[in-house]
Amino acid sequence: MNFLHSITALALLLPPAAVHAQREMEALDRGLVAVRQGDGKVFASWRLLGTDPGAVSFHLYRVTGGKEERVNDVPLEGATCRVDEVPGGAEAYFVRPVIGGKEGTPSGRAKVLGANFIEIPIQPIDGYRPGDASVGDLDGDGEYEIVLHQVSGARDNSFNGITGTPVLDAYKLDGTHLWRIDLGINIREGEHYTQFMVYDLDGDGRAEIACKTADGTKDGAGKIIGDKDKDWRNKEADSQRYGRILSGPEFFTIFDGKTGAALKTVDFIPGRDPIDGWGGIGGNGGNDSYGNRCDRFLACVAYLDGKHPSVVMSRGVYGRTVLAAWDWLGGELTSRWVFDSGVGNAPYDKASPYSAMGGHALSVADVDGDGKDEIVYQAMTIDDDGKGLYSTGRRHGDALHVGDFDPARPGPELYLVTENEDETVRFQTPGAGLHDAKTGSLLWSHSPGVDISDGVVADIDPRHPGAEVWGGRGGLRTIQGKEIGARPRMSDWVIWWDGDLLREIYGEFSIFKWDEKEGREERIFSAESPFPGGRGNRYAGMRPTLAADLLGDWREELLVPGPGGKSLRLYTTTIPTSHRLTTLMHDPQYRLSIAWQNVSYNKPPHPSFFLGEGMKPPVRTEIKVAE
Repeated sequence: MNFLHSITALALLLPPAAVHAQREMEALDRGLVAVRQGDGKVFASWRLLGTDPGAVSFHLYRVTGGKEERVNDVPLEGATCRVDEVPGGAEAYFVRPVIGGKEGTPSGRAKVLGANFIEIPIQPIDGYRPGDASVGDLDGDGEYEIVLHQVSGARDNSFNGITGTPVLDAYKLDGTHLWRIDLGINIREGEHYTQFMVYDLDGDGRAEIACKTADGTKDGAGKIIGDKDKDWRNKEADSQRYGRILSGPEFFTIFDGKTGAALKTVDFIPGRDPIDGWGGIGGNGGNDSYGNRCDRFLACVAYLDGKHPSVVMSRGVYGRTVLAAWDWLGGELTSRWVFDSGVGNAPYDKASPYSAMGGHALSVADVDGDGKDEIVYQAMTIDDDGKGLYSTGRRHGDALHVGDFDPARPGPELYLVTENEDETVRFQTPGAGLHDAKTGSLLWSHSPGVDISDGVVADIDPRHPGAEVWGGRGGLRTIQGKEIGARPRMSDWVIWWDGDLLREIYGEFSIFKWDEKEGREERIFSAESPFPGGRGNRYAGMRPTLAADLLGDWREELLVPGPGGKSLRLYTTTIPTSHRLTTLMHDPQYRLSIAWQNVSYNKPPHPSFFLGEGMKPPVRTEIKVAE
């Protein structure tokens, strides 16, 4: 047992740092996965749960010809993975936890995969492609199901035109199709419009789906929401409003995760009017009356009371911003609070400090350590009670990251990337910089007045404490802002894939290891490219369909479209690790990051603790799972 293995195992015995309410989270199974490696070897990996006692160990069993045989001689106390040498081949595996010398309930049997991916057939739609996905335990069996957004004719808000209708499909990992929700012609398609949350909002052990709906939305049971005959799309082909939906009712609906049936529909908060009331000094400044700024949406889930999850829907990023928090309990959908930054008009000298501080990404974290979550909405942070906690003044941007990136500092950090262009260049706002996530105070920054579109934070260089940052001007920087050399060419996504604690880089359907000595990426894994047109296409490899700790130990899986977009492929690592960590999906900040991952410009998730070279034992958040 190496030192880090020892301290991560010890962490499971430690009590929470502060006394807070137990958070209601999913009751997951072991997520066992087994992959044939050749030469008679099988790699098996399973979850360590957030509810497991610290001293838990495991017995791994193989099944050959229907006969069960234990693989290990003594209980496995280290990392929750094992390479089994099986000269004759095995057909399946299962694990049993060992507590106090006694075996517990076995996991479900995992059939041995012939390759390191699960092929998940989907039901393609002519003219559509697989878009973003999310996960939740939709039927309460302890296994994740996938909710896939199928996309047709998407438009950015800055462009007019009629789009296809957004479709949400639910699949089990074996490809069983559970339901289809068609959001209808009165919900415009595009990454700024169609945010959907998948989460167990009422603690009954089954996830719900929450999203914006409209007249003509068809739920998974075939029921129509609103008026099926209404078409609110603008049909003036020579107008900037062409194809937009700027009149008619707007709804917010909670759907049953198992059936896709609509459970409750209310009016969406806030309404769009006035159309020209959403401008400000964010982004390139200015305003519009054709529906660009008024129809930009984000969404998330947050534990605003520290115990129950609430869903938060929002509208606006460039000027006025409104966030509406909802609770779904006992079959009732109730408004918890509404935050409104207020309208900011030129010359903006009387605008709220929270006006124009939104962006195309958000995060959820307990930044002030009170056991309740805050919503980090790009350059501003909203407290758990729906009041502004602080505004950094950094205005609109396309990327942000929240996490404990500098273990030498107390509490989490906030890394912001800012869009400076046109009228806003005169403010000379930093293009990128790091803040204290609790107070918003600036720690360091660079590139004043420069428009930086991307940036990422991850520990990729073991020679420097904490994480590194890159993107925009300059090279790779330490978490203190010091340039240390060349930077990776890709700055959109990172993933934990191999056996060490450093994070790898994802792009172009491939995973790369950063060679800190040579200053370059080395490709260590490639998925099959599903679409023609090359690996660098924006919608074909820039970001994954989903990346999360969905199976096996704490490393992350990669979900991308399969060949021709007719399936999804869930890739998993087969590289052994010596590090024992609880599944990241039982760390609330990480799990909530997976819920918001499909929102607008997708960003990688981060846990609530520093996970990297030289990490200290993480302290688990107290959780309560559905029974």
